Amino acid sequence: MSASSLTSKTPSMDPLTRIYETGVSFAEMVAASTQNTDLFRIGRAHAVAPPDYAARIAATGRSWHLLSVSEDWCGDSVNTLHWVDALADGSPSLEHRIIGRDANPELMDRHLTNGRSRSIPIVILLDDQLVERAWWGPRPRALQAWFESAEAQAMTKDDRYKVLRTRYARDRGRAIMDELTTMIEGAAQTMDAAEASTTAHAAA
Repeated sequence: MSASSLTSKTPSMDPLTRIYETGVSFAEMVAASTQNTDLFRIGRAHAVAPPDYAARIAATGRSWHLLSVSEDWCGDSVNTLHWVDALADGSPSLEHRIIGRDANPELMDRHLTNGRSRSIPIVILLDDQLVERAWWGPRPRALQAWFESAEAQAMTKDDRYKVLRTRYARDRGRAIMDELTTMIEGAAQTMDAAEASTTAHAAA
């Protein structure tokens, strides 16, 4: 599984109801955080999703849930989660909750970056029955490609994350929200096709 994938290889068809119900809102996550609290709060205060994303999500004709797997110490989460939450806040068809990576190791191990790393944040797309349909993370595709490049890996960790923070700031959440919305559209198309096929076979 490559990072920033728009679908997982074989999503479990068992609803993630129990795990989802343990999730908290963005505000509750910030209130409970012990690291980066002010950065999370400031980021969310300035994050607004353009209305065209809500229109695209509504056009799928379905309700969705985003389940973010994160920890408050994660620098990428600081730069990402407020945009995920803004996307959900701007769309009546979308709800967002957050759970901890370390409290959910089995779920995390089903969503490893490049099949080996517990990188976060991971955003899991669930349908209206809380069945997983796709997942995204830990970074937008272009940013992840840079992170894995020889140029980035030659840098010290501190210098690499300075570049990441700058690129996140310049993008202002566009790549994150567009990739998540595209993921939702793709999942809807897959579900529509499956339902149409089932109906056709039943009528035959």
